Amino acid sequence: MSLVIAFALFIGSMIMMLITGHSMVWALLIGLLLFTILGLKALKQQGMPLGEGFRELTTSSWGSIKDSLIVIEVMLIIGLITAAWRISGTITIFVFYGMKVIIPPLFLIIAFLLSCLLSYALGTSFGVAGTVGVIFMALARSGGVDPIITAGVLMSGIYFGDRASPVSSSANMVAGITKTEILTNVKLMMKTGALPFGITLAAYCVMSFVNPISHVDTSLMHTFEEEFTLSPWGFLPAAIMLALPLLKVGVIWSIAASVAASAVIAFAVEHISAIEIIKVLIMGYHPAGEGLSAILEGGGLVSMIEIVIILIISCAYSGIFNRTGMLENLLSRISACCRKTGRFFTSLTVGLASSVLFCNQTIATLMCNDLLTKPYLDTGGNRQELAIDIENSTIVVVGLVPWAIACSVPLTFFGASNGALIWAFYLYLVPICYLFTKKRWFADRVPAAEDPSGQ
Repeated sequence: MSLVIAFALFIGSMIMMLITGHSMVWALLIGLLLFTILGLKALKQQGMPLGEGFRELTTSSWGSIKDSLIVIEVMLIIGLITAAWRISGTITIFVFYGMKVIIPPLFLIIAFLLSCLLSYALGTSFGVAGTVGVIFMALARSGGVDPIITAGVLMSGIYFGDRASPVSSSANMVAGITKTEILTNVKLMMKTGALPFGITLAAYCVMSFVNPISHVDTSLMHTFEEEFTLSPWGFLPAAIMLALPLLKVGVIWSIAASVAASAVIAFAVEHISAIEIIKVLIMGYHPAGEGLSAILEGGGLVSMIEIVIILIISCAYSGIFNRTGMLENLLSRISACCRKTGRFFTSLTVGLASSVLFCNQTIATLMCNDLLTKPYLDTGGNRQELAIDIENSTIVVVGLVPWAIACSVPLTFFGASNGALIWAFYLYLVPICYLFTKKRWFADRVPAAEDPSGQ
């Protein structure tokens, strides 16, 4: 069995899982089996007995998994905060007061900025899409605003935080696998994202005035007041999460402080028992009713289990690839591409191809790290540059692939078609702007004297 056949079978299993609705974990386990067989075959050709080869692959895979343990810890604690903000009323209070300040010409602007703020504070695109996104889509439909445009605006907003938040699972994963500091990455992402954010905001300002909402459904606000305790204390967990990283407090401690504040508010203000709070933090928020509160369902420690398993299996891939060198030919070609077209253009190409093939942001990101680390280092780049390049390519462009989970799930929440992607300006302005401005942050090309190819 060749590497090409193994990858074909792996991609085929991914497609099958998508079609049948099964977890991607099964496809990854199939891939792990295929690549383990290939690895054992490669080591046997090097004269290594089967048992010793298996131990070598296991040791190498475990080494890669150990390197990602800090990322796994962050992923799990992020699961806690997604539930904590639901039960403390933090998400609800932001949405309620966001709705109160809506005036007709500002609807799209507020939808964008509020989804940016919440996705940054909470670090999740799906969580914001399933809460704030659903509400703004309902307001748009009842108020005569084009729902396709609104969905595109919200796609931009939810990926603002998914890309650049210090509590984003994707941002922490990128920092972990590239061995870089998350807060340093966040600062660079804010700088490199300022231009596309500004252009996006300006465009939405124009569109908001051209497409004003005819009226805001006040009955929705009354339902909020009936179903939720709208205490200003709900702002506190968000304030903690936004402020502590600015004071150079570590991400884990910042999230832990926000979770603790949420638990106290849930107990003292929402009058929820300590046992119920612990249950929600672990199992997620599952309201009994079917009203407006039902849109807040989700979060919790268990919500991150699948992504943690995906990360562990993918790290095992990395260990196998590194120990056997089975990707050396492909890495050499990618290095040549880096020299000819620049590292970011290569990263963008690999990221888009991975997103199209694997349909999953996490897997595409891990594949990019495996395929680009050596070519970046060989052509004069560094891990910091690789981390920002992945953030400015794979993390956002996967949201533009209609069959990828990162795109299809939010659009399903919104009840919108793929036509909304045309209006998701931020998702394609980030890589386009960075492509032309990267030289301000990193030297993207290999100087001619250092190019071993002589090109």
